[in-house]
Amino acid sequence: MKFGKLMGFVAVSSFAATMAMAGTSSMDFAKMFEKECQGCHGPIHQGGVGSDLRPKALKKKNREFLAETILNGRENTAMPAWKEKFSKDDATGMIDWLMDWKNTVELKLDLGEVKKSWTKLADREALAKKYPKAADVKKVTDITFATERDASLVDFIDSTTGKVLSRHKAGFAVHVTVTNKKNPRYAYSISRSGKLTMFDIAAPGQPALASVQVGQESRGLAVSPDGKYVMAGNYNPGGAVLCDAMTLEPLKVYDTSRVINTEGQIEPSRVAYIADTPYGPYFSFALKDAGHVYIVDYSKPDFPIVGDIPNIGKVLHDAFLNENEGEDYGRYVMVASQGSDLMGVVDQKTKKLAAKIYTGKKSKPHPGQGSSWFNKKMGKQLNATQSMNFGSVVIWESPSWKVVKKVKTAGGGLFVGTGEDTPWIWSDCVLGKPANYNKVYLINKETLEADRIIEVGKEKGRLIDAKTKKVLQEWDATQYEKIPVNEVASTMSKETLLPPVAEGKKGAKVAKPVQPRLLHAEPANHGKWTMISEWTTGRIGIYESETGKFVKYIRNLTTPTFTYSVEHRQHVPGA
Repeated sequence: MKFGKLMGFVAVSSFAATMAMAGTSSMDFAKMFEKECQGCHGPIHQGGVGSDLRPKALKKKNREFLAETILNGRENTAMPAWKEKFSKDDATGMIDWLMDWKNTVELKLDLGEVKKSWTKLADREALAKKYPKAADVKKVTDITFATERDASLVDFIDSTTGKVLSRHKAGFAVHVTVTNKKNPRYAYSISRSGKLTMFDIAAPGQPALASVQVGQESRGLAVSPDGKYVMAGNYNPGGAVLCDAMTLEPLKVYDTSRVINTEGQIEPSRVAYIADTPYGPYFSFALKDAGHVYIVDYSKPDFPIVGDIPNIGKVLHDAFLNENEGEDYGRYVMVASQGSDLMGVVDQKTKKLAAKIYTGKKSKPHPGQGSSWFNKKMGKQLNATQSMNFGSVVIWESPSWKVVKKVKTAGGGLFVGTGEDTPWIWSDCVLGKPANYNKVYLINKETLEADRIIEVGKEKGRLIDAKTKKVLQEWDATQYEKIPVNEVASTMSKETLLPPVAEGKKGAKVAKPVQPRLLHAEPANHGKWTMISEWTTGRIGIYESETGKFVKYIRNLTTPTFTYSVEHRQHVPGA
């Protein structure tokens, strides 16, 4: 069956199932699961970061216990409490729907169907000719990208001032936006709803140039260092799509709808991370459910798979590359296996598994962008990942791949980040309890000890000495209502925008402020600042990279999550 027809069939089947199981709840369970649950539990409910939710796995479970888990979450896991969005009837209804769910259809990636969605939104060559230099900033490397997850937006920010330049509708829950390092005026975003969009960040307003629907649910994205190709990865239909980086024309699909999983059975596999590398003409990507990593050589005709590295572990997820100086720069891919509690090290020279780094029982590593730095005291290159289930930053050396330290934090996190201009790696606690998910730990890159803690409360923010508990700085963290704006049509492109609110403008003071939930620290302003997203408060905090001191807020955003500094990522392999 064709891709487009299948998507329609899925929608009809889901609607019918939802109506049959709704009971006393009016919730659309299929829609809610697709929006909030399948990222962790999988599009066919097979599990991943979250548990297997297929009827066979649930049939021996207690329904009341499962409904209680939805409402109150599960401690020391990535499962949050949903009682703010689910009533008791909603939770019970969701369990009924899951227990009666039938996998009526599985999608298969098809190049012809993907090509049908390829759309030109603006004239790339005309814009490049008219605006040879950056129009809204001094240079395009001044720009930082930001995701407004629940608003389906990708933003472009002048990271030297904090001014929001433009906000673009780019598909539900934009997962990541990356730059073309060879031609940094071009940027690309992938949404969880499978929309791949290309932007010209040098032209006024950073207009979208083209888009293509690469799948129904997507995650990974990478651009080849020669600037010729961009590859996106899908959860559903499982697979990866290779496109021309200057036009977004789809060139090839790598279907993973029928692969052998870690149990020896044939089933679909989601594609998790995708990474490019300066080490060779390669893209690599993880088959999340099959435990494999594929390596594609884009310099050869028909872009073949030239490496297949199996037996890495269960539930592969995100990854980053080593930054050892010399000829090994970018040679190794360090990929998280969240079902086996390890980081697998893939050698792109030998195309074999070089090592398995065990991060701790039930740690579920999630490096995000990861961290790699040279420790002068040890004379070694070090690397780090977060742990999702509890507060532990795991640090290992390369190329011996031995764990040298586990640094305790206040709760499970998603991201560790660093840069040349900061003495720390910045580690969030976003999956911890509410009392702790408002903290970011600043871990000294030389001593491997927590030096400082950023803690943002409902009214005050504090920079704390991690050892003495002395407050080094305090600032006003008062929360303000977001100022609403109306969608507008772009004058530069065939796209829909939300105009930025004037810099520094505030809405009314929030009567009942929420606990700020901090995540994803990203170097910005050419290393002078570090940006930290506050998911629950709709703002991004700016901090001095060298001291950790608070500078100011970017306000009027909706659930900001991922950020990406063009200048910083120019110097990070595979980022």
